[in-house]
Amino acid sequence: MPTIAAHLIASLKASGVQRLYGLPGDSLNGLTDALRRDGEVDWVHVRHEESAALAAAADAGLTGELAVCVGSCGPGNLHLINGLFDAQRSRVPVLAVAAQIPGAEIGSGYFQETRPQELFRECSVYAEVADSAETAPRIIELAMRAAVERKGVAVVVVPGEVFLAKAARELAPAVVRPTRTVSRPDDAALREAAALLDAGKRVTVLAGAGAAGAHDDLVRLAERLKAPVVHALRGKEYVEYDNPYDVGMTGLLGYASGYKAIEEADTLLMLGTDFPYRQFYPRDAKVIQLDLRGEQLGRRTRVDLPLTGSVRDTLPALLPLLTPKTDRGHLDRALAHYARTRKSLDALAVNDHERTPIHPQFVASTVDRLADDNAVFTTDVGSPVVWAARYLTFNGRRRLLGSFNHGTMACALPHAVGAQAAYPGRQVVSFSGDGGLTMLLGELFTLRQNRLPAKIVLFNNGSLNFVELEMKAAGVVNFATELDNPRLADVAAAVGLWARRVQRPGDLEGALKDAFAHDGPAVVEVMTARQELSVPPAITVEQAKGFTLYAIRTVLSGRGEELLDLVTTNVARRILH
Repeated sequence: MPTIAAHLIASLKASGVQRLYGLPGDSLNGLTDALRRDGEVDWVHVRHEESAALAAAADAGLTGELAVCVGSCGPGNLHLINGLFDAQRSRVPVLAVAAQIPGAEIGSGYFQETRPQELFRECSVYAEVADSAETAPRIIELAMRAAVERKGVAVVVVPGEVFLAKAARELAPAVVRPTRTVSRPDDAALREAAALLDAGKRVTVLAGAGAAGAHDDLVRLAERLKAPVVHALRGKEYVEYDNPYDVGMTGLLGYASGYKAIEEADTLLMLGTDFPYRQFYPRDAKVIQLDLRGEQLGRRTRVDLPLTGSVRDTLPALLPLLTPKTDRGHLDRALAHYARTRKSLDALAVNDHERTPIHPQFVASTVDRLADDNAVFTTDVGSPVVWAARYLTFNGRRRLLGSFNHGTMACALPHAVGAQAAYPGRQVVSFSGDGGLTMLLGELFTLRQNRLPAKIVLFNNGSLNFVELEMKAAGVVNFATELDNPRLADVAAAVGLWARRVQRPGDLEGALKDAFAHDGPAVVEVMTARQELSVPPAITVEQAKGFTLYAIRTVLSGRGEELLDLVTTNVARRILH
């Protein structure tokens, strides 16, 4: 009879899983030995379990398939929790195998004892204990099914001895593949939506990640409604390319044009987005919201017509019901505003007469120009995600990964690990901040050990840059945000990676070309401007007051040179352009 660990591996293989992310530990001995004996499922050895879960989230997000991470008992599987929150909030199917102390010792305060099934419950769709050889096979199958059908995290807690236990009978591997279904509102609801859209004089579409797979129908919809299309960050890769109606992004990282197109709408059609920032919704517009998850309807703004269904299945049924509009006034105003906004943004993404430190917009724009047409980009939370959102362009083949809902630091490098493990022959480019990279610096060793040729573009501004921006907006003098970094390219070289430090704008393109051509992992450390501002599309009165207070308090604290640097980096440069 097979061991439970062998049955688990066989079931994962039969369900399409090709690799596991994790660290070994004595409570995992039965599982890792079963992997060794099987020899067909890869073990991606990371240096921190948080990275294992983040890598699995990236793997699942790219492939759409079940991905698996594992952690040994106690501290080992507790390290998974931040990455599992990221996977759960990104709605990707991840199975977490959390080893447990010996079953006979549970409840005794044993060494490394925790209750992972309780601790992980908030970041999972399923969390149960497989406490015996009799119950484990069914629990494993139920967990896999929950993860793939509900697109979330499923946790199976397994005492170490259960992995080694023999199954009570010969077991066929569990085969768990996602089911396929059609989901759209009923005909009456679609007719009501069409009537509201026909009545609207200024319709704007706000599309998110739920628009995946619906690109062409979305463009047809915009043409019929003469509606500008605004995208949320997670919708960027699915919405903006080959779309003559796209007017950019809204939100804290977005553009003035996206914000204005929504503000001026009398009818807002939300498609597959749970865009969270309530201050960016229109005040008086009629709102129609379509989402696959009904519990999300009306969470962010008042909704006049809630609809449940997928964007991909709903638009083909809605389009024939719409009366084509002829008035392009709202659309043309939005497109003209977008053209001006885009021109202004692009004017900042240049080599500024070899001035240093380098402007991060120039870094992002240069990467975008040189990267492969099917590159996978990962990005840290903070300032790197701003530059990715504003300067990376997509074409239906490129992909973008980040912790866009959970918002964790240090996600870019482990996401790159998962992306590169899933697609070893594809270019993977990480936009890493110096704070994020150094938080999980050990994953540079993961790239080396697993021979993953990911390219790390490191934005080194010597600070927790976005935190500083938030402090400025709140009227707080920057404090405890400086990072005393060594030469991080030298650190990467000491690990055994190809690495180069770039301090002059003229050296950037050559360094990136060399890194992209290198057949192994590479790090390009770029010294970027600390005081570069990523201005949101709308400044509130509170934010304006905050910046004023920040300026006054900074001068009074004897740090007026920071204010001068801020003005030189931003205001004077923008006036010149």
